Parts: sequence; structure tokens; C-alpha cells
Amino acid sequence: MHGTPHIVSDVMTRTVVALGRGATFKEIVKTMQQWKVSAMPVVEGEGRVVGVVSEADLLPKEEFRDGDPDRYTQLRRLADLVKAGAVTAEELMSAPAVTVQAHASLAQAARIMALHKVKRLPVVDAEDMLRGIVSRADLLKVFLRSDQDIAGEVRRDVVAHLFPAEAESIRVEVREGVVKLTGRTGDTALVPIAARLVRAVEGVVDVDCALLGPRRRPDLDPDLPDTETTAPPSGVGGAS
Repeated sequence: MHGTPHIVSDVMTRTVVALGRGATFKEIVKTMQQWKVSAMPVVEGEGRVVGVVSEADLLPKEEFRDGDPDRYTQLRRLADLVKAGAVTAEELMSAPAVTVQAHASLAQAARIMALHKVKRLPVVDAEDMLRGIVSRADLLKVFLRSDQDIAGEVRRDVVAHLFPAEAESIRVEVREGVVKLTGRTGDTALVPIAARLVRAVEGVVDVDCALLGPRRRPDLDPDLPDTETTAPPSGVGGAS
């Protein structure tokens, strides 16, 4: 799909604050407050990402400040207890860092975030050099596309390609990101494919694929009633 941001480099923040391994606990807290971020990559050398420090890595120091935990907590929260005694980024960071490459799709980045339960990802190149950072909010930017832009892309990249002979008669309506396709096609086997392709257009919230098959000919097939042939529904919340 051309004309839309659909890879990480299109939405990532390129100006990134990073830490060295030796950054102290108080430096980390101050930097997070200054830049209003909840996590920062830790780099070495010319900018190779080696870990990430987040607010979650810092909180054990406050949590366990008032006293020693019981034996059960010590066994269950050993990693957090280690971080409670840490004083540098190298000791605090989660490593290896969970990262994403700039050419990855937004869907891939979203899956990585969900799998690892993180809110932001350092963006790296093939040598793990820091190139930017992408957050959950960045991934949601595609839903700011106008309905007009989405409709134009659906007509150009889906309808015109799948139904070239019928493109003019197929109507594309978009309201609040929900795409509705209406009209007739001579090949209803293409309808589920159309639904999947439309759903892949960035900014699309949902798809209502109401395409119909060709009209019946009662004069040629008198045993069949003159009813509409409706293509299978596209489904809700996933590809057909």
C-alpha cells in the first residue's frame, strides 16, 4: 500500500535520549523526569543498544526501602531485590534489550510490544545501533488518517486491482475509519480477499463488505427465485 505510513521508520521518534552503562540511579530518574519518558535505552560505544531501563526497574528501590522482605518474597522476587540494590544503569537495565528494526511493519512492532508487555521499543539497524524509538502512541497515529485518505487508498489499491472491470460500480464509503464496500461483482470468491486487503489498509478500524454477486436470470433458470446473491460476510475483528 503506497502513500501511507506502514513501517516503523515512518512513525518513530528520531530524537532519542539514551543512557550509558555508568549512569547513576539519580541521573536516570532526573533524565526521565526532564524528558517525560518512562523508559530509556542503554547504549555503549557509538550507540549500540545493550539494554533498557524503565520505571519498573527503578521502583523496587522504593518498594523495599523500609525493610527486609520475608523469605517467601525473597525467593519469589529475587530479580527485583537485586534491582533494589542497584545504583547504575548497567545493574538496573533489562538485557538483552527488546528492540525492533526500522523496516518492520507497525503490526510487527505491536506484536513485539504485546508479547513482551512493554510500552516502547528502541529502533535499531542491523548492527543494533540506535536509530529512534517507537511507542504505543506512535503506532496509533495511523488511526488519525482522514476517511477521505482511507477511501482513496481502498479504491486505488484494492478495488481497482481486484475488480478492474467493475471498479466504477463498486462504492467505497468510510465513516470514522469503518469501510463499507457495496456493489456487485462477477466473482464472489474475491470478496473475502477484498475484505482482508481493506483491513490491512492503515487507519481502517473495521470492514463491512456488502458486495453482491451477479443478478440471477429467472428467464434462464426458472427453478430459482429472483433473489440477491450476497457474498460471505467479512467478519468482525479479524481477517476472513
